[in-house]
Amino acid sequence: MNPSFFRGLSLKAMAGAFAALSALGSFASSASAQQHARPGQMGMIEPVTPIAREMYDFHNLLMVVITVITIFVLALIIYVMMRFNEKANPNPSRTTHSTALEVAWTIIPVLILVVIAIPSFRLLTHQLVLPAADVTIKVTGKQWYWSYDYPKDQGDFGFDQILKADKDLKAGEPRLLTVDNEAVVPVNKTVRLQVTAGDVIHSFTIPAFGVRIDAVPGRLNETWFKAEREGLYYGQCSKICGKDHAYMPIAVRVVSEQQYQAWLADAKKKFAALPPSNEFADNAAARQ
Repeated sequence: MNPSFFRGLSLKAMAGAFAALSALGSFASSASAQQHARPGQMGMIEPVTPIAREMYDFHNLLMVVITVITIFVLALIIYVMMRFNEKANPNPSRTTHSTALEVAWTIIPVLILVVIAIPSFRLLTHQLVLPAADVTIKVTGKQWYWSYDYPKDQGDFGFDQILKADKDLKAGEPRLLTVDNEAVVPVNKTVRLQVTAGDVIHSFTIPAFGVRIDAVPGRLNETWFKAEREGLYYGQCSKICGKDHAYMPIAVRVVSEQQYQAWLADAKKKFAALPPSNEFADNAAARQ
C-alpha cells in the first residue's frame, strides 16, 4: 500500500482531533458557572478563579500534546506493519543505526518537555507564592466533617460543617454535597486558607476554585483562591480518611462584599456560643 496514504490519514486524524478539542473548549467557555458535576458530564467544572483557569488551560495543552503523540505513534505503527511485513518487503534492510534518526528522537522529546515545563513551573509558582490576603480562614479536617475558624478581624468565631441528612434536603439541594453550615467568602477578594487536620490526613478540594491541599495533623498547609463569580461551590475530601470518607463534603458560598459583611454580623451572633477550636498560626512561621 502507498505510504502516502498513511501520511494523509495521520494528518486528517490530527486535524479532526484539533477540531474536537476546539469545540470542547468553546463549549466549556460558553457554559454557565457550575456548582458541581452533572450526571454524565464530560470535561471539568468551569473554573471561577485565576488559578483554576490556568490549571484547565494547562490540561488542555497536555491533551493536545498527548493527542498528537498518540496519533503519530499509531500511524507510524500501522505504516511499519504495512510497509515492512514479509510480503511487502521480502528482503529487509540490514541497517543497524541512523545518526539523523537518533538525534531526532532525542531532540524532539526534549523540546516537547520544554514546552510542557514552562507553563507547568509558572502554574506551580502562582499556586505556591501566596499573595497578600484580604480574608484568612482556618480549615480543620476531622472524621468526618470540617471546622472553619474566622480570625478576629473577621468576627472571631468558628463553626463545624457537616453533611445534611437526606431527610433534611430541600428541593434542588444535591445529595452528599449539601451541608448544614456553608462557609462564606467575598467575591473578587484574595482568600488565604490555613489547612490542618485533627486526627488523620484529609484533603480539602474545591474543583471550581482549583484548590486541593492536604490537611495533615500537626502541620499547617496554606493555599489561596480568588473567586470571581458569586455562587455556591462544592467540594469533597479527596483522601481516603476512614469509613465515612464519602460523606465529608465542602460548601463555600461566594457573595458580594455587602452580603459578606451582613453574614459576618449574623454568624458572629449565631456561633458566639462556640469557641474557636483552633488558634491561628503566624503566617511567617507557617511557611517554615
